[in-house]
Amino acid sequence: MKSATMSKITAKRFLPFIVLAVVAVVAIFIPSLKPSVDDSKYNSADVAWILVATALVFLMTPALAFFYGGMVNRKNVLSTMMKSVVAAGVVGVLWIVVGYSLCFGDSIHGIIGNPFTHLFYKGVVSGPVWGPAPTIPKSLFSMFQLMFAIITPGLVVGAIAERMRFSAYVLFTVLFSLLVYAPLAHWSWHPDGFLAKMGALDFAGGTVVHISAGCAALAGALVLKRRKVHINGVGTHPANIPYVLIGTGLLWFGWFGFNAGSALAANSLAVSAFSTTNTAAAAAGLSWMFFDVMRGKKPSVVGFCVGAVVGLVAITPAAGYVAVPQSIFIGVFAAVVSNMAVHFKATKTVLDDTLDVFPCHGLGGMVGMLLTGVFATKLVNAAGADGLLNGNPGFFFTQLKAMLIAVGYSFTVSFGIFKLVNFIVPLRVSEEEEEEGLDASQHDEKYTQGTLLVATPEGLKEQEVM
Repeated sequence: MKSATMSKITAKRFLPFIVLAVVAVVAIFIPSLKPSVDDSKYNSADVAWILVATALVFLMTPALAFFYGGMVNRKNVLSTMMKSVVAAGVVGVLWIVVGYSLCFGDSIHGIIGNPFTHLFYKGVVSGPVWGPAPTIPKSLFSMFQLMFAIITPGLVVGAIAERMRFSAYVLFTVLFSLLVYAPLAHWSWHPDGFLAKMGALDFAGGTVVHISAGCAALAGALVLKRRKVHINGVGTHPANIPYVLIGTGLLWFGWFGFNAGSALAANSLAVSAFSTTNTAAAAAGLSWMFFDVMRGKKPSVVGFCVGAVVGLVAITPAAGYVAVPQSIFIGVFAAVVSNMAVHFKATKTVLDDTLDVFPCHGLGGMVGMLLTGVFATKLVNAAGADGLLNGNPGFFFTQLKAMLIAVGYSFTVSFGIFKLVNFIVPLRVSEEEEEEGLDASQHDEKYTQGTLLVATPEGLKEQEVM
């Protein structure tokens, strides 16, 4: 019995590397093809801007690691940051093998892309441009979209922090990317996707990124259940609030690539999306802070930072469809909704969504989708639609329908993924590992910033700096 158990453990340790090695060997035999489109047919300004925007969106993943890592307990800082950034590796390889093809390959009845269209990146470098982005290489469009796919499972980390095994999270990332993210991206952003053909608009990821991650976060929190400190009502303090501020600043900075880059060209629409993004974030940060003050709290760094991120989330689906003045309302309203949801969750429920991912990203994305249906105007984007306030109530109900479909699908499938992963690899660490902290138990590392080594009769001893 002991031998069989050891064999099973050994197999689990070897399997991830074996899978990666097989992919690497197969990649050797994929033929290299010369690009078939002449560089002179591209727009140099558009190429330069989307290259920068792609790098900006990538920056958001380590930024998220700082944002989340600063808010958890000291003994879980590194494990939380590791979960946020490992998607850059997992999704980065998965995207080349099959992910891009599932999102943007030939549409199969508007549901999913044909996995063989661009298997192992076939026809991406050598093929024609992507239709909605005719002035940049398809490979650049693909890399830009990859950055969205990377950060989405990273957003889920905030809900399952401090109790989920690293190996289980890696497996979740693979399954979530294939079964949740790819279908939603295809539905919303492929011209033949059924939500796109229905007339729903999502400029930069309200459904694809934030609603999907927020609903997956809710599913994960329900399946994983509560942390011991949550059950015991033990208050925990952020490990490093300056990390939260650094993460927020870098997220805000990267979000300009996220939203303005989704214009897919260096044009006036990109400028408009840039402007609405900054305005909504500013308004939401103030809204969260002032709302806290109105309820008797003192203004806080964390409050402003969380509010600003909620504003960025809410403006994401609307950034290229609404005018700048209306983005103030979107930011203010979304921050109030999320603030009230966080308060309700903490006082009226036992849900242990560690860093409030569902109230902030899930609800923020929903608010953004619905307010796109209210404020959208063709004066900003002729390819968009007029919303409720511009005489088109039908578009509002289209957005509502798309939002409900995205919520129902992402929650249901994510819940099933967490259950499946738990069947393959236990989701939760043991009680002893949770007590020790995931930095040590999962990664054999320790967050030491803010500590001193002091001499004692027994030898050097670590002491936390207060």
